[in-house]
Amino acid sequence: MTENEAHCLALLREADRDRYLSVLYAPEEKRGALAALYAFNAEIARIRDSVHEPLPGEVRLQWWRDLIAGEARGSAGAHPVAAALTAAIDTYDLPRAAFDRYCEARIFDLYDDPMPSRNDLEGYCGETASAIIQLAGLILDSGAAQAHAEAAGHAGVAQAVTGLLRLLPIHRRRGQLYIPADMLAAVGVTREVFLEGVDKAACARAVSTMLALAREHLAAFRAAKAGLPKSLVPAFLPLALALAYLSAVEKLGGAAVETVADIPVIRKHWLMFRANF
Repeated sequence: MTENEAHCLALLREADRDRYLSVLYAPEEKRGALAALYAFNAEIARIRDSVHEPLPGEVRLQWWRDLIAGEARGSAGAHPVAAALTAAIDTYDLPRAAFDRYCEARIFDLYDDPMPSRNDLEGYCGETASAIIQLAGLILDSGAAQAHAEAAGHAGVAQAVTGLLRLLPIHRRRGQLYIPADMLAAVGVTREVFLEGVDKAACARAVSTMLALAREHLAAFRAAKAGLPKSLVPAFLPLALALAYLSAVEKLGGAAVETVADIPVIRKHWLMFRANF
């Protein structure tokens, strides 16, 4: 593992513990590239918290897009994550267009705009979490990854929706809401009522729609994963925690808008260890 890749792994340990753990189950020679990919994801995810206005956030996203396209000014060498990521892209011939679409989708994070529909949410999850799983698969086993794109698609939506449920308290404090407008309307909840967070019964109904969506895609992943080779399992390992997280969110009910649902670290280790996709 190079110095830049080691930096990525250390960053990941602090910023995204679940993906950090999954990297440890990958072949040693693949860990550096996976750490770079996931550290890039972590860097993008925290842009919203590091800027006060959307425009500087868009500028940062554009820098990453230009860098990956080979058009950024200056060298990536001074940025360990950027250097490790570009090396991984070159080594494994990762599709640069996928990164561009990822960054485009992430612009949504910088604003407090409503998520219009379930289809829009699934599209967002597909271009972000699903894309990361697919890219990880290309690092692990390129040929096999292309044959299991459908499984990666469903896995990413399930993983992303689960993550959005866990982050509800943080998003709500910002005035940000990823639950689609059509799903809110279906259970008689308005955006304003949910963000206010006082009507816990209404919040619980809205949360239940997202729980159902995550479980639907989790079931679809299980149906699509037939023949998934062991070589690809590390790319899907974070999904091994999804059911436990969803149960924790469900237990909180309406209080999920105030408390981040989590599970003990030792249980995360155990669930990944015993995962058998």
